[in-house]
Amino acid sequence: MKRTRFSRRNKQTPDTEQLIRLSGQLSQSASRLEDAFWESRLTSLVERLLADNDEAALNAALDHLYGAGGRAYDELADMVESCSEIRHNENADVVLIAVPVLAWSRFTIPSGAVAADNLASVRAQLHGHVLARDAKLGLADFLFSPDQLPQSYCDTAQLAEKLAKAALHGRDLKLDPQQLPETVPFLSDVRYLLGAVAAPRGAPLFRWQEEDGSRSDALKHWRAQGGEAIRPLLPACATELLLPQAYHAAAREADRASRPYSLRAGVAFLQTTLNMAAGELRAIVAPYYDRQLEEYRIGFTRTDSGDVIHGVVWPMLDSEDDATDTAAQIEAVLREAGVGEVVMLDHRFPLEYCDDCGAPLYPNPEGEPVHAELPEEQAEAAPRHLH
Repeated sequence: MKRTRFSRRNKQTPDTEQLIRLSGQLSQSASRLEDAFWESRLTSLVERLLADNDEAALNAALDHLYGAGGRAYDELADMVESCSEIRHNENADVVLIAVPVLAWSRFTIPSGAVAADNLASVRAQLHGHVLARDAKLGLADFLFSPDQLPQSYCDTAQLAEKLAKAALHGRDLKLDPQQLPETVPFLSDVRYLLGAVAAPRGAPLFRWQEEDGSRSDALKHWRAQGGEAIRPLLPACATELLLPQAYHAAAREADRASRPYSLRAGVAFLQTTLNMAAGELRAIVAPYYDRQLEEYRIGFTRTDSGDVIHGVVWPMLDSEDDATDTAAQIEAVLREAGVGEVVMLDHRFPLEYCDDCGAPLYPNPEGEPVHAELPEEQAEAAPRHLH
């Protein structure tokens, strides 16, 4: 989940000023004891603001600290994320988790309500391979697209509270699909199951926290066995399961993993749709700027044509910028996918979109931003929106 922020003109309240002060003090702490002192006070303030649904104060402090640079921004962002996804009571620790799945399909990637028997199968596999022995689990009965996830820290905290109660009773949470927005169909995308994991205070929550567990083993077994439980939720889709973990960390990892996955999916889609080999494809890679480097766009053509038939957006995340070797990473993914020709453009492109449909414009071999259009005979079978 990208943390990059653009400054807004938010009025600083006393709560905002206190957030800024405590975060700055925590960032300058020189010992674990002092860390605990400032963390305790910052935690109390953030939890109160979340309970009061005061998103504005949190965002104003984050915007100020992001513009100021230094470690204080990360300290506050970590604290806000932690307080929105973690719950404690006298007997248990509870954390909001996300179960991310990368998917692509020539058809619509499903989202929405999940049947009880399908949810029970996922629950069994999570208990078997991801969660600690004494952990309890509560799952929401909904398969989320990215735009159906909680849209603010306060929304996240409210969902965490509901799921924490469900987890402590070992049951699932029923959601009203009418309360969630529709999702835009993409060729490749991420889907999430959300839940909460509860364990006795100080006890392991996840399998890798136990003496004989590891993250790599948990992911391997989850992919091998959990895939069978996830498959009925995503019919006619190619999928790749990521490690279920704490909500914000899982969402960030899904953002990162979805970029190379979208490129590989784009190549596979063109091979399948156009009945051609990957070696017959050309990829044109170009950087796109607003005030800073925002993303790379990759236009695909046949090697014997200059017409852009598909496009993929590779967004910049976290602290990535011009100095990051992102272009080399994109080229490596394309080479591994078997693309026959890769053209790297190094001049700055403006963020341009189609005036009619709002779709991104992608670079062609001459370095011109153009609309991606499949040949007419294949266009009807493709998703409306292509990343």
